Amino acid sequence: MDIIEKIKELRDERGWSTNQLALEAELTQSTVSTLLTKASALPSLDTLTHLCDAFGMTLAQFFLEEEQSELVSVQEKLLIDHYRKLSDDKKKAVLTLLSD
Repeated sequence: MDIIEKIKELRDERGWSTNQLALEAELTQSTVSTLLTKASALPSLDTLTHLCDAFGMTLAQFFLEEEQSELVSVQEKLLIDHYRKLSDDKKKAVLTLLSD
């Protein structure tokens, strides 16, 4: 598994810039930029944990191979992808709507 490529894929799936990823992960922009541009750099466990939190996943989920992680239907994955792109206020509104 190429950890850096997976981080880039997850960032791109959400339509985030490198700066947006840094903000979501509560990391400095230089940390994320260096990580994504230097082929030899690997994230520390702490950095990877912050990135996983930003992506809404656990470290275990991050390291699952694609075929193992496909535990949801195509429609559910689409819903999750859209949900992850929402602002916090819109996420709360969706959860309120779904809980009724």
